Amino acid sequence: MPPTAAAWRLIEDARERITGKVSVTPVLTSNTLDALAGARLHFKCENLQKGGAFKARGATNAVFALSETQARRGVATHSSGNHGAALARAAALRGIRAYIVMPDNTSQVKRAAVSRYGAEITWCAPTLAARESTVRQVLAATGATLIHPYDDLLVMAGQGTVALELLNAVPTLDVILCPIGGGGLLSGIAFAAKTIKPGIRVIGVEPAGADDAARSLRAGHIVPVEHPDTIADGLRATVGERPFAEIRRIVDEIITVPDAAIVRAMRQIWEVLKIVVEPSGAVPYAALLGAPEALRARRIGLILSGGNVDLDHLPWRAETAPGGPANTSPGK
Repeated sequence: MPPTAAAWRLIEDARERITGKVSVTPVLTSNTLDALAGARLHFKCENLQKGGAFKARGATNAVFALSETQARRGVATHSSGNHGAALARAAALRGIRAYIVMPDNTSQVKRAAVSRYGAEITWCAPTLAARESTVRQVLAATGATLIHPYDDLLVMAGQGTVALELLNAVPTLDVILCPIGGGGLLSGIAFAAKTIKPGIRVIGVEPAGADDAARSLRAGHIVPVEHPDTIADGLRATVGERPFAEIRRIVDEIITVPDAAIVRAMRQIWEVLKIVVEPSGAVPYAALLGAPEALRARRIGLILSGGNVDLDHLPWRAETAPGGPANTSPGK
């Protein structure tokens, strides 16, 4: 981000720009999950955000920051789903066109969300190179403005508003656990949180099968994972240059978690908190299932980043088939 004062102004402007256009999402707690984790947990429910994910914040901020001349040409992006839906929604709110490039293996629920907001979809192969080359073609053909899913200062600033709300609700937090894919959410939250409360620890969490951020942090430069393999489809992106610069500067640590822990976390959140969370959103809680000693007895904010799940392909369906274990979960 720009120097501190200018970056903070970006986040304040974002908060003003998106007010009334996105939700102030709730923060939930659970005695049951506290006992399991050995910590005080505060779940920031971006799965209940407009469009079902935090992406509404950054996309809305970027779209409403456009000049009238830029807006008339429309906006474009590439996305595995949540950012595409968020950009389509923001464009619809402003009354402009949206062009979304999506991998052809995108889940049905995320395809439907983008279509629902009236965007024009172009399909591509499920690789970053294909996404980027296809969106360049769309930009050349339409003259639209690119709103990158994460490597964009306005998008990062919009995502940073999550931390403003969370620390306003729970100012005593010691730690924030946040998913990382492209890094827009983590970098925005880390900057905002550490500006408000310099002593807070901000930790990124990513799947072991898409651990480019952890590798990059160790190497000191971006190290892509050529073939990411994880159930958390929203976290398969390689970390962006702008977010990575902030992550290197102010994020305290990156933790990786296996898919088995993500599925277990997702299920526990569904059963105990009674809310729908997608695999990418369950990743922060998955980091606590191994009960790392450094996090015990802490006041922890967890960013549940999204809730867009294909209900026909739940990862534990085999367990709940006839003859499988019954749901005997307690309440909150």
